[in-house]
Amino acid sequence: MKTEGMTPEEIDARHAEKMARKKAARDRILATKTRKKGLLAVHTGKGKGKTTAAMGLAMRAVGNGMKVGIVQFVKGVWNTGEREVLKHFPELCVMKAMGEGFTWDTQDRRRDIAAAQKAWRAAQAMMADESFHMVVLDELNIVLRYDYLDLDSVVAALRDRRPGLHVVITGRNAKPALLEIADLVTEMTEIRHHFRDGVKAQTGIEF
Repeated sequence: MKTEGMTPEEIDARHAEKMARKKAARDRILATKTRKKGLLAVHTGKGKGKTTAAMGLAMRAVGNGMKVGIVQFVKGVWNTGEREVLKHFPELCVMKAMGEGFTWDTQDRRRDIAAAQKAWRAAQAMMADESFHMVVLDELNIVLRYDYLDLDSVVAALRDRRPGLHVVITGRNAKPALLEIADLVTEMTEIRHHFRDGVKAQTGIEF
């Protein structure tokens, strides 16, 4: 907006006019958004923040009185800040840390597969339970990447889930078949990461 030679009052008036046009255009767009549905959201990519964003959604849902189920496919019973917060709402949040650590730590494929299958059964039970409004499947993409679960069965269960249920999936390298059925896909892109400068995982940032 060119303002040379304009008085402050004229600048304010032109700004107000511009914002009014933007609001009218925005209102026209919003008027076309009339449907509600349970969403399948996927957080993937190499950047930091996939689980963090999912936990933020879980806390937002709990704050709105919605019941949330969280199944962690890789992370074991780590003492994380989000667990400390959500444990104060046992009637609204059920968190199950069912992984046994990262696959490069366990180095036991059969054990990893068994843990993934047990976690998936817990996830299916939550998705079938009508008391849950949202289910977070943390690091599901990791176990799918390593073929610890049957991809077709998982995709079918997610696609055919009950109406109204929100499901949030995290982890790098999301499978194309999963992306295809998702309503919302966010890729976290790494621009810079402090780990590369020798900074270790820190309380309040990584856990």
